[in-house]
Amino acid sequence: MRIAVCDDEQRFICDLKKDLDELYSSLDMITDGYTSGEELLKGFRRKAYDVVFLDIEMPEMDGITLAGKIRELSRDVCIVFLTGHIEYAIKGYEVNALRYLTKPADKQKIKEVIDHVLVKLESSKTLWVKTAEGEQRISLSDILFIEAHNQNVIISTADESISVRGNIRDYEEELSQYGFFRIHRGYLISLPKVLRIGSKSVVLEDNTTLPVSRSKESKLRDMLFSYVSKEAF
Repeated sequence: MRIAVCDDEQRFICDLKKDLDELYSSLDMITDGYTSGEELLKGFRRKAYDVVFLDIEMPEMDGITLAGKIRELSRDVCIVFLTGHIEYAIKGYEVNALRYLTKPADKQKIKEVIDHVLVKLESSKTLWVKTAEGEQRISLSDILFIEAHNQNVIISTADESISVRGNIRDYEEELSQYGFFRIHRGYLISLPKVLRIGSKSVVLEDNTTLPVSRSKESKLRDMLFSYVSKEAF
């Protein structure tokens, strides 16, 4: 899990990071601290976060404005406001804030927030990829297929195609447990996205048609049957 804390008081950043370390010492967690909104935005563009804790009352850029800019970068990040003024809560709904915590933040309340996010992440498996713009998180449920292209792979969703450095074989190994199947040396598909199987081809739900290797046809049908049977129960 990746967490960012943005507060103009360095002391508060240290206290919150300490609480997180004590609460989740066994969890693979990275917590970065920022003392200004601009610093956080630069960091977020390099690597997206799962959770951001934002002080509302900061000089130069307040937390509400900062949250709006963060939401433009990611619709999935969980935003938690830190404030002593509950009247800001209404504005928080505009950026889909997860929660408000009063300062200094109560340790149990922090735990409730992180536990909620952990459940959310577990129910929505994601893939982290490194692009030219920085690190990006992609929900596995959004992926239609992955295509090998020279030294890169192209990850296609209904909304975009993302080119990243990598080998399709590595993605096959990582994603096979999540319903992905290699139908061809150049294509890895998401089984839930299959609309129908044709002759030496497969049609996905966006009507994309991809080739299926002769050696993969029988296995593909078996995998689809197994997947559908499992989903039915």
